[in-house]
Amino acid sequence: MALTHTPTGNLGMPCPDFTLPSVDGKTYSLQNFKKGQPLVIMFICNHCPYVKAIEDRLIQLGHDLQEQNIPVVAICSNDSQNYPEDSFENLKKRYFEKNYSFTYLHDEKQSVAKDFGAVCTPDFFVFDKDLKLAYRGRLDDSWKDPSQVTRRDLYEAAMELKTQNKVQSEQISSMGCSIKWLEA
Repeated sequence: MALTHTPTGNLGMPCPDFTLPSVDGKTYSLQNFKKGQPLVIMFICNHCPYVKAIEDRLIQLGHDLQEQNIPVVAICSNDSQNYPEDSFENLKKRYFEKNYSFTYLHDEKQSVAKDFGAVCTPDFFVFDKDLKLAYRGRLDDSWKDPSQVTRRDLYEAAMELKTQNKVQSEQISSMGCSIKWLEA
């Protein structure tokens, strides 16, 4: 497990386009999530201990933002040959077991992760209503212990975008396992 921190976000960057299969059997593209609202994109996976530690909070985030009509999309870009827990079938299994509250896509070729500049799991991107990057940071202030959370950074950023059209809160890097890249 190689601990990786996300770099500072390239704020104002347009959201990269994508078309990926979902564990729900459909295929989604960026067009499916253009709603004139903020858009949350998160790179996660099944095997990462950092993602496992926050999994229930991600599900809650999905529910909370869904109530605000803010779409949340998760993407797994890990090498599933060397990390079989992150295979499409295992992503699908986990999605239904935990009743995920967000769309879960599979980036088998890893091109979408590269387009976003994603580096780890979890890696969070929040785009404004014009699909320009407005937030790249952590989920909250306690990655490991939910009882210690005092600030929901990502949720607050999404709500600031919805109500004020900009993020004023400090953006603190997320951290997690490096994305497991395919061998060249």
